[in-house]
This record gives sequence, structure tokens and C-alpha cells, in this order.
Amino acid sequence: MAAKIKKGDTVVVLTGRDKGKSGEVIQVQPSDNKALVRGINMVRRHQKQTQTQEAGIVSKEAPIHMSNIALADPKDGKGTRVGFKVQDDGTKVRVAKRSGDLIDG
Repeated sequence: MAAKIKKGDTVVVLTGRDKGKSGEVIQVQPSDNKALVRGINMVRRHQKQTQTQEAGIVSKEAPIHMSNIALADPKDGKGTRVGFKVQDDGTKVRVAKRSGDLIDG
């Protein structure tokens, strides 16, 4: 199945403690159905000291399930579902169901 959410997309969080916030997708993990979103689902982890890094408590993003995020509509920034459309030249593009706008291309 084609990817509805890709790296670099802006997404809106639908549920959880970060509900309503939006951010950019840093990484997608298709095997786990999860994505890493910049500034969303932040957790604090204890970090051991290494040659390159100091010891201490580090804040970093934790993966969030794909069902809990929606692509932001290019028109108004609200969450939308994603559809696919084949253009006249044969390329397959993603389309926002909310506004009908093209997402990529």
C-alpha cells in the first residue's frame, strides 16, 4: 500500500496529551505503523556518559502510532484524510480529502 504519511509532512495529533498540536514528521517506521514527529510525544530519558555526550536527563521524541496522527490540509492546516489520484501524465499523487488540494506536486 502506498504511504499516506511520509517524512517531511506536517501532521496534526488527533489523540493523547499532545492533541491538537502539529509538527513535522522526522521518521516513519512502516513495520511498526509508527512515526516520529518533531516536538510531539516528548519523553525524558536518562543518558549515560559517553566520549561524545554528557550524562544527564535528555528530552527526545517517542514514536506515535499512525492512527493517532492526520496529515495537515495544505489549505487550512486542519487534519485531513489522504486519497490518491493518477494524473494525466501517469504520476500518482496524494490528495487531501478535505479540500481536494494536491499534497505533493
